[in-house]
Amino acid sequence: MLEPNADHRAAVAQAAGVAASRITLTVMLDEWAGADARRRAVADTVCALATGCASLAAAIAEGPLAGDLARTLSSGEAGEGQKALDVISNDIVIGALKAAPVAAVASEENDAPVLLDPTAPLLVAIDPLDGSSNIDTDISVGTIFAVFPRPEGADASEPSAFLQNGRDMLAAGYVVYGPHTAMMLTLGAGTWHFALDRAGLFRLVDAAVKVKEGAAEFAINMSNYHHWDVPVRDYVDDCLAGKKGPRERDFNMRWVASMVADAHRIFQRGGIYLYPGDGRKGYTHGRLRLLYEAFPVAFLMEQASGSATDGRGAILDLTADALHQRVPFIFGSRDEVARVSRYHLEPNGHGERSPLFARRGLFI
Repeated sequence: MLEPNADHRAAVAQAAGVAASRITLTVMLDEWAGADARRRAVADTVCALATGCASLAAAIAEGPLAGDLARTLSSGEAGEGQKALDVISNDIVIGALKAAPVAAVASEENDAPVLLDPTAPLLVAIDPLDGSSNIDTDISVGTIFAVFPRPEGADASEPSAFLQNGRDMLAAGYVVYGPHTAMMLTLGAGTWHFALDRAGLFRLVDAAVKVKEGAAEFAINMSNYHHWDVPVRDYVDDCLAGKKGPRERDFNMRWVASMVADAHRIFQRGGIYLYPGDGRKGYTHGRLRLLYEAFPVAFLMEQASGSATDGRGAILDLTADALHQRVPFIFGSRDEVARVSRYHLEPNGHGERSPLFARRGLFI
């Protein structure tokens, strides 16, 4: 085995020193919370989520050495096959939240809320393992979470306690498990970027994340092209036409099939992500879940000067009407999201096919 030379050792030591000097998530949350009781509860909940996600990162890093984590156990609430790692992730994250002031957890992996402490002030909605179809291919997966207040007098064991407006969220974020483990977090005053160090601590990378405009990348599953309505096809066709088309520049298309991975790229480089509804049975209203996928990512985007829409309005202006409600979802650079919305809103000969994300309208 080759031994690292002196220059390599020095570079590694310098990088380690830089990482160690970065402020930790716990310190950031302590400073933000101060003596405010609600903020303290939110800070403690985010710390618990971070602890769970750090444990999950270690489990994911084991890969096939931990067994067949991609094996299908059952068909979950979402209708997709529930993987072994889906169950492990759910258990780890909910277990970590038992130490936090959380009344109940709404998870993609459970039909009904999981009651923790019925008197606690907060509710958490989570997708414990976004992108689980990628488990066996060593592609990035993630955890998405949203923190809500528990409405006064609400029974936290009932789904109705979670049916809140997007702007009721107190905090939201995701953790992406990739070449390194990263967290994006918002507490309603900007979006923060953290990275997990070798000791299991999340350390600050950027306290003022901004989504760039003018990017020439879009993410959509092109295999569904023939199911889309005309406005969606028109937008994609105009991008694919490149310099000779109406956009007068070339675009790159990206699609990871793990939303957090696509979102993380957009936070770093700009661009747009589209998961429209389409003509297939069960896809009329899209496939992503409003409460624990669209809401938290939309909150992060807006707090980073990006945008998120269902095609006719801001995602955060919606109010959930079911625990596992689906929604068409577009997010990313503000300029591109606005352009996609115009394909729907401006008359251009689409006639009765004008609804952007469903053949019979967005919500019917």
